[in-house]
Amino acid sequence: MADTATRTVIQTRKRRIFSALDGRDSGTRHPLVAAAMVLPLATLLAVVFGGWEAVVTQASSVAGILGR
Repeated sequence: MADTATRTVIQTRKRRIFSALDGRDSGTRHPLVAAAMVLPLATLLAVVFGGWEAVVTQASSVAGILGR
């Protein structure tokens, strides 16, 4: 009986935590949303550490391969 009570308490705590985090305990994020979250930080790091030229070179190479 104590095991069931403990399990119920844990499940209740999980539900509270997940509801505080928008009620989503798992799932996937749309790729454009993920990109929108990552790109500002990636840009900042590229500028701060001086890798901006490398990023531009790689992007132009990929664009050339894709034919644009």
